[in-house]
Formats: sequence, structure tokens, C-alpha cells
Amino acid sequence: MSAPLRTLTSGVKFASEHIPSAESVALTWLLPAGIAHDPENAVGLARINEELIQRGAATRDARAFADALDAAGVHISVSAGSRFTRLSVSFLPAHADDTLSLLVDMVREPRMEAQHCDAARDLALQSLASLQDEPRDRVMDTLRTTHHPPPFDRSNHGTAEGIQAVTPELAAEQWRTHAVAGGSIIAAAGAIDPDAFANSLEQRLQGVSGELAEITYSGIRPARGHHHEEADTDQVHIALAAEGPTEADDDADKARLIAAVLSGGMGARLFTEVREKRGLCYAVSANYAAAKDHGVISAYSGTTPDRAQQTLDVLLEQLAHISTPEGAPTDDEVVRAKVGLRSKLVMAGESTSARAAALARDVHALGTPRSLNERMERIEAITPDDLRDYIKANPIKVETIATIGSAKIEAGAAAGA
Repeated sequence: MSAPLRTLTSGVKFASEHIPSAESVALTWLLPAGIAHDPENAVGLARINEELIQRGAATRDARAFADALDAAGVHISVSAGSRFTRLSVSFLPAHADDTLSLLVDMVREPRMEAQHCDAARDLALQSLASLQDEPRDRVMDTLRTTHHPPPFDRSNHGTAEGIQAVTPELAAEQWRTHAVAGGSIIAAAGAIDPDAFANSLEQRLQGVSGELAEITYSGIRPARGHHHEEADTDQVHIALAAEGPTEADDDADKARLIAAVLSGGMGARLFTEVREKRGLCYAVSANYAAAKDHGVISAYSGTTPDRAQQTLDVLLEQLAHISTPEGAPTDDEVVRAKVGLRSKLVMAGESTSARAAALARDVHALGTPRSLNERMERIEAITPDDLRDYIKANPIKVETIATIGSAKIEAGAAAGA
């Protein structure tokens, strides 16, 4: 049986999963070239490079490179996140060799031509400006920038000043020094022979080297608190954040289940208490997200100015209530939450793209990939009493509130206000 994880000679970590029912292949490549790595005076550089690396590589100019991807039937997306720039591709097994050659060229030998830098800069600025038309995205962006310590407090859109400061020379140098083998993760899922795929990667990555110290979540504690942005809108957007366990923590799946109890469907707590019973908002949800060195439980609600204060109050009340003996998750709620999580896992398992992305995340956060069965068994092993004991010992303590809208909202004693 092929090893699910191996370290290639170059230092790249490669995880794989053969899916017998799949007829396609998906690959996720994480490169340590995210926005947290950008120079202080050029935050947003990673957003420019996500565009530049797609505009020609090795002997192919931008048009020839795009034509080669189309000829191989490759579907590709590149996105700069906080830690990593992620390349996501899907293709048919018959085109695996051509696809891998094109991807390796993109990473190792992007042309990064100066003539394309202005266009890439304009696209990054447009993406940043688009937040003004998307207040929900903007409030979540504000939540991120006020809850996390530097450099993870940077918006994934960058800043206007940082984007404007990027030169073609800086862009090329940043990619050369950060798109390196050490810290790079490749995961593939679908109709593949893992051993043959690994051998193909070995051949194409010969001579690739380089190591980059990983940026870790610092012990610096941001001010957090309540951050309000006045906006002349018909809606008010509310976002909250509390600390949660890391992905490697034994309690990660318990936090995931708590989020599902709060927001796992139309019978979930927040939908019922905030929207259905009181009619306070048109949207409400909770989520748990975790990485290698931090975790966050967040909540969001969209409402109207006249209902904004009560929406925030009830949202905070419900997040606190679930940690009390009277509000602890019931057996039925836990059963429904587990069913919902299992359903999500099964549906994700039917997507080669979702599986490749999950494998890559696991390798970074845990050091090893997990199978779907492993994940479902861990969730199934959690009893209602386990979940009640967890939330009693780890109550949700909201530390950051972000709001956008025309209504003046008071956070009271919450979030350190």
C-alpha cells in the first residue's frame, strides 16, 4: 500500500489519495508565499504575484502558457492566503504529465515580465476596492484584522499603499525567495497511482531546493474589542470572534460540533433563537476554523438598523447560554450535529478538489493526512456528555466584535469593551 505522505528529495511534502470511483485528478500546491510573508511596506505583494505567475513560464509567454493549459484541459486557480499561495488544479489522468510540467514551470520559472506588473497591480487594487460593495466580506475582513496578532492581522486583499509600492523587481525577488521546496506541500486526490505520481514529481523537481522559516502565531495579544464602521446602508453586519482550539488539539472536533449545534441547519440554535423566534435578522451563522497554531469560533449576522442592537445582544446571549448547565447541548442536538458533520465529510469526499485541499491542510496543521474514515470515527466517538463537559470547561468568550452599518451599536461588557 502506498504511503499517504512522503517527503520528496527536494523537500516538498507530498500527500496522496487514490479514489477508485474518481475519473479525474485534483491537486493542491501550497507555497509559503502568502501575505503574512509580504514586506511591511508592500502588503498585497502576494496578490500581485498570484496573477503574475499565471502570465507565462519558462519558454512560453502569457498567451502560449494559457493555450497549453487549455490544450491539456486543465482547470486552474491561484489564490494568495495568509500563510500560503495556493495553486488548485483539476485535470484528466491522460494529461497528468503535461499538467505537472506546466505547474512546475509556473512555480520554478515564471516569466514575471515587467510589462504585466501594472495590470496585475490594477487587478489587486480592484479586488481591494470591491470590499466597499460587499459589506459582509468587509466586516469579516475587519474581524480578521482586529482579532489576530501580526502578521496574521493582514487583510488577504493587502493595502492600497502596499500594492502601489510593488515593483516588478520586488515581485520577482519575493517569488524566488518564498516559492521554495521547504515548507511547500503538494496533495493530489482522485484517479492516480500515488507511486507513479510521486516519481513524476521527483523527476520534475530535481534541483529544487530552499528552506523558509515558517511564520508562527505569535503570543502578541491584539487589543481586540469592538470595532464599528459607520456606513450609510440599509443593513447592519455583525461579526464576532472567540478563541478556539488548534486543529491539532484533541478538542478540535468538539469545537466543530459546538459550531454545528449553533449553526448546523434550520433547527440549529442561532437560526431558531435569533431568526425564527424573534425575527431579528435575515442571516445568522457560526463557524469554527482552525490551523496549526490557532483556532477561532466566529459568528455572523446580517440585520436592519432598527434590529441591530437586539440582534447583537441575543447573539451574545446565545453564545454564552450554550456554556451553561441550562443551555448545554441536548442529546438530540448532538445527534443532529454529528449527522450534519458526517454528511459534509461524505459530500466533500466525493469531490477530488475538496479532498486534495483537505489533505494539504492536514499535512500543514497535523504533519500527516487523515482519511475520511478517520475523521468520521473521531466525530462519532464524541458523546453528548463529552460535548457538554467540553463546553462547560471551555465557554465561548467573545473577544472581538466588528460591525458595519448606520446604526450605533453598543457591545456592553463583551469583547473587552
